Amino acid sequence: MAETERLWLVERDYGDESLVELVYATPDGSGRLVKHFSVQLLRAKEITAAIDVDPEKVEPIEDEPTRERYASEVERVRESHDPDETI
Repeated sequence: MAETERLWLVERDYGDESLVELVYATPDGSGRLVKHFSVQLLRAKEITAAIDVDPEKVEPIEDEPTRERYASEVERVRESHDPDETI
């Protein structure tokens, strides 16, 4: 099995045209993966506190304040949710 990296849900933004953007980040806040779903699809899908992804899909984050914010949010989510818990 290929190596994966665990990312945690740090943002959920509701945008235009009924789209929802989910941002998952690495525990140190240095990387993220952004997923877009329609509101309709999101209602039918279980969104978990964490996902395991191919490390090549993780986008690096250069902005230090964003990294710190994501790392803080990952810590908060990890303390209150199991990785496979629906949130």
